[in-house]
Amino acid sequence: MSANINVTAPSAKKRILMIAANPATSTVTGWPVGFWWAELTHPYWAFTEAGYEVELRSPEGGALQADGYSDPQDASGYSADDLLSLGFKTSPRHRALLEDTKSIADVRPQGYDALFLVGGQSPMFTFRDNAALQRLVAAFYEAGKVTALVCHATCVLLETRLRSGELLVRGKTWTGFANSEERFADSFVGQRLQPFWIEDDARALEDTNFVVDQRFRAFAVRDGLLVTGQQQFSGAAAAELVIAALGR
Repeated sequence: MSANINVTAPSAKKRILMIAANPATSTVTGWPVGFWWAELTHPYWAFTEAGYEVELRSPEGGALQADGYSDPQDASGYSADDLLSLGFKTSPRHRALLEDTKSIADVRPQGYDALFLVGGQSPMFTFRDNAALQRLVAAFYEAGKVTALVCHATCVLLETRLRSGELLVRGKTWTGFANSEERFADSFVGQRLQPFWIEDDARALEDTNFVVDQRFRAFAVRDGLLVTGQQQFSGAAAAELVIAALGR
C-alpha cells in the first residue's frame, strides 16, 4: 500500500521593482547629480536578505551614476563607512546592474509585489514634473501594490494623482527630505543645492500630513500601501516596512 504524500510547491519569490534616477546636471549648481548609493544598496540588501527578487530600472534606461558624496570611495570621505555600498560597487555582478538599466516604458505593476523609488539629488531635477513616472507610481498604488519612496524621490508625491484626480497623498501621512536637512546640506557645501524644498511644497498641499523626525536619523512611515523614508539613513527602514507589509 502506498502512502499519500502531499507535496507543496515552493511559493514564488516576491518581486520588487527599484527605480533609480538617471544622471542629470543640477540647474542650481551646474554639478552632475545622480542617485544616492545607500538609498539603493541598503534596501537592496534588506530585500535580498528577505528572499525577494529585485529588479533595478530607471525612468529613461541606460547607465546610472551616483552622487559623489554618497560614494564610499569619494575623496570627501563623506560616506567612507558605507560598507554595503562599497561591497555593491566593487562587486562586478552587482555593479553590472547599474551599467545598462531598462527604462520604465514597458513596466506593468502586475509583474511585481512592490515598487521602491531610490532618492538622490537627480530626482529633484528628473522626477519632478515626470508625468510617466507619476503615472507608474499611481498605477502601482491603484493596483494594490506596496509603493515606497525615499528621500528626494518623495518629490514625485507632490504631483502624483490617482484616476479620480485626487493626489495620492490626500489623507495620507508621509515623509521626505526635511528642511533642517536641506539647511545643513547647503551650509556644508556653502551654497544652495536644490531648486525647491520638499517639506515646503508638501506643507502647502491641502489634506495631507507631512511629518519629519530629527535631522539625519533613520525614519520611515507606512500609511496603508504607501511607504516613505525621510533621507539617506532611512532606506533600510523603509525597506523593512515594505517587507513587513508583504511578509518574508
